[in-house]
Amino acid sequence: MASAIRGTVVPDLYGTVYFIYTVPYTSNAINGGGPIPAVARTTRARWIEAGLDALARGGPDAVRVETLAAELGVTKGGFYGYFDGRPALLTEMLDEWERRCTKAVIAQADAEGGTPADIIRRVGQLTYSEDFQRIDLAIRAWAHHDRSVATRLHAIDNERMNFLRKMFGTFVTDPDEIEARSTLMFGLAIGRHFIVADHPGYTTREVIQLAGEFLLRPSGTNSSVG
Repeated sequence: MASAIRGTVVPDLYGTVYFIYTVPYTSNAINGGGPIPAVARTTRARWIEAGLDALARGGPDAVRVETLAAELGVTKGGFYGYFDGRPALLTEMLDEWERRCTKAVIAQADAEGGTPADIIRRVGQLTYSEDFQRIDLAIRAWAHHDRSVATRLHAIDNERMNFLRKMFGTFVTDPDEIEARSTLMFGLAIGRHFIVADHPGYTTREVIQLAGEFLLRPSGTNSSVG
């Protein structure tokens, strides 16, 4: 997928990604409101998926067993076949968020290969899709009120930053510049949804794209990497 900016075609830094699961549930947070293929029983994955969707819509207080059961069209008794209680579900929701947003996407991007800039772009596409970003932002808000969530978020953000440092370090030699580029790229990914300013002559998407590509240029040049 590519975007045209000022006559130049560049890969989308943060494209839309749909996560597909074989469960009969419609998830606004993960699958853009689209239906997911059905299976015969309510699985552990369905409860986790429903929990993440509720979290994205209304924060941790919206993750209630009775409410999730009603949305899934099942009784809450099945919930306790998989989880000891609501805290166990919340923990597994965080486990799934951590897996999707960091470990799995970095492994996939590395496997697909390409230049370091290509890998950074791909990780951005997989991690910060429009739908999945809602969950990430909800977890950040949750972390302000829950120390254990804040600890996990801190660890994940450190892992993301270490990944960016490693990638930028392959074509940038100055340690200060590596840290600055990594921080700006991470800030762009997290904060782009909060930008409401006008950009005369550009759409917001184009400006985000330009900023990302600017950070991917080799030191001391005006051409993009990869």
